Amino acid sequence: MDIDKVPQWFLALEEEDASFLKNFVCASGSLKEVARRYEVSYPTVRLRLDRLIQKISLADRREEEPFLTYIRSLAVDARIDLETAKDIMEHYRKEARESAQEKGERTE
Repeated sequence: MDIDKVPQWFLALEEEDASFLKNFVCASGSLKEVARRYEVSYPTVRLRLDRLIQKISLADRREEEPFLTYIRSLAVDARIDLETAKDIMEHYRKEARESAQEKGERTE
């Protein structure tokens, strides 16, 4: 595969995530097998897969503003809790709407 055809979501993965994805595929998608290989519990592997899914989804959101992508990435990496991330993003969107309205009123 040509490097320019590699999906952006894959290029955004950290080495550890790519390795996990490889092990998951090589285990035919069996979370029990992945848990055995990593010597961790099934729920631990499930959580890891859920976070990887979130990271991939996040990388696919190229049209979104960088600030919102950053806040989502903090939540995905568990650096802030989900409710705090939602509050920050909603506040940001509200401020952006109000700012756009103000600019629209001034130009009319």
